[in-house]
Amino acid sequence: MPRPPLDGLIDDLYYLEGAPPYARLTLPPAPAPLLIVNLGAPFRIRAGTDIETAEYADGCVVATPTRAWEFGYPLWTKSVGAHVKPWGLAPFLPMPAAELCDRPVTVEQVWGRPAVAELRDRLATADGPHEMLTLLEEELTRRLRETAGLGLVRHTSSVIAATSGAVAIGDLSVAAGVSSTHLAQRFKELIGVTPKRLARSQRFAATVLAIDPAEPIDWGDVAAGAGYFDQAHFGHEFRAFTGLTPTRYIEVRRRFLREHPGSVLDGWSLPAD
Repeated sequence: MPRPPLDGLIDDLYYLEGAPPYARLTLPPAPAPLLIVNLGAPFRIRAGTDIETAEYADGCVVATPTRAWEFGYPLWTKSVGAHVKPWGLAPFLPMPAAELCDRPVTVEQVWGRPAVAELRDRLATADGPHEMLTLLEEELTRRLRETAGLGLVRHTSSVIAATSGAVAIGDLSVAAGVSSTHLAQRFKELIGVTPKRLARSQRFAATVLAIDPAEPIDWGDVAAGAGYFDQAHFGHEFRAFTGLTPTRYIEVRRRFLREHPGSVLDGWSLPAD
């Protein structure tokens, strides 16, 4: 966990090294931006079915996605990174977050080649994972900048998260004392998506993460409990977010659990068939 003030922007900093259980993983869209500084062989990302796969050598920055994306690991991977709160990337970006929506960029495109090369050199020569995470935390703290509208977007996003997306968007702008147009503009600038889209992602993420794949599942009860109109509405959302039907998703989750019990990747990522 990062120290203040980063703790208000970032959920956690992490270190990852080893041979991934699958060469490619599909990640359903979630309200969780990501920053990765790569220290190993390049990895590959496909940000949507209609987008070609791109290679990332120095790392990547992923804003809040609106559709499933595919992550391709090298045979051995090594990186440090940050799991970011929905509004948390904005203070580190030189461009509006909307420009990154479903278009991951390299860290170099965000911070510049000399700065990223220096950071990667320092990380590569660090004395173990703890020092590497400290270096990343220091770099992020140094790059932190004031961002107009961040308080508004952070507060409203927190309300959306606290209700798992089950909140009337119109009520949010009224409570904030701004117009719905102004709120949507700020969200797109700082998060990359509108409040309505973020609420959809929050509801879907909360619903899916609450499913226990080891137990029998009544999809009608799942849909009703999450506030979807009916099971058909939930199924449509599921396919829109993941490209899979709910039953196919659970089949793949159960396969992953059987083949890799206790894996740190279990829960959100899926093997890319």
